[in-house]
Amino acid sequence: MIAEKPKRKMAAKKPKDPSVVVTTLRYRLKDSSKMNRLDRLARSVNFVWNYCNETSFNAIRNHSKWLSAIDLKNLTSGSAKELGISSVTVQAICEEYAIRRIQFKKRKLRWRASSGTKRSLGWIPFKANSIQAKGDRITYLGHEYKLWLSRPIEGRVLSGSFSQDAQGRWYVNLACEVAKLEHRHQVEEVGIDLGLKTSAVLSDGTVIENRSEFRKLEEKLGKAQRAKKKRQAKKIHAKIKNKRRDFLHQETTKIAKKYHSVFVGDVSGKFVQSGNGKSSTDASIGVIRDLLKYKAIRHSGNCYEVNENSSTVTCSACHNKTGPSGLSGLGVREWTCSECHAHHDDRDVNAAKNILRFGRESLRAAKAA
Repeated sequence: MIAEKPKRKMAAKKPKDPSVVVTTLRYRLKDSSKMNRLDRLARSVNFVWNYCNETSFNAIRNHSKWLSAIDLKNLTSGSAKELGISSVTVQAICEEYAIRRIQFKKRKLRWRASSGTKRSLGWIPFKANSIQAKGDRITYLGHEYKLWLSRPIEGRVLSGSFSQDAQGRWYVNLACEVAKLEHRHQVEEVGIDLGLKTSAVLSDGTVIENRSEFRKLEEKLGKAQRAKKKRQAKKIHAKIKNKRRDFLHQETTKIAKKYHSVFVGDVSGKFVQSGNGKSSTDASIGVIRDLLKYKAIRHSGNCYEVNENSSTVTCSACHNKTGPSGLSGLGVREWTCSECHAHHDDRDVNAAKNILRFGRESLRAAKAA
């Protein structure tokens, strides 16, 4: 018998303060001598996660019961001292596990491995009351860690985590409640079409090019991998990721500052499934959308995800579906509408204009309802 998920009771929530927003600040840790301690703590975190995973799955399979975060907290109560981690961290693990299980709609999640070729990267969650941040130092479980303070820690710390990258370097991520930036935008609205050849095209004709950082270093990376130089390969991967993300941060910040309402297409990972995995990774479609969502809000604007179905084949002038379609039509970059005879110099700009129109219509419908 398949267990049914319990209905979640909706508790009354306090209205959110419209003048504040939650943002995550990330800092790299300096003390290489203390990294071994974080490695040990991460193994304890993995143990708690795997315990939650196994216990929850057995409860579903044997008793048809979905364990909530509270159930998992009760089952792991008292384990913090034995494992050498904070009790607040154990609670944060239980909450995160329950959230991810609902998010991915699975009865069992992936195991977190502490060793082997598929070792999970280190992760140690915490809450605000278990850490102390002062200047360029952060204290956790009585141990002080120095930070590369790239920018001041601002706002009120709500929660956070220590996390590890593929090169073994540790970072601290702080979710902080900060005030929105009072900003006057130059343009009221814009539609954005995300793609592969160009990372993004705006309805006013602005283009964010796909810089193809992976393609630039693909040959060098392949040589390192064939020579089994794992350390060098990890450095190349990190370089690609950092250059790509730095560029996207700059471009999305420009958009958030210029436009008040941003409508972005809901294109998914279908590009990866269709054999365009490398190009999709270089374009970073999901990253652009995520960056825009929080940056628009931070700069006193809005970002809406819009269903972009038929945006490419629909004429933005007369709204009829007269554009080139199918696989044979992918290479057609400009076309003329057979109904209103409007000429579209760039099919991506036309799609962005349609996304802007779809966004406006969805907002009007939501207000009317």
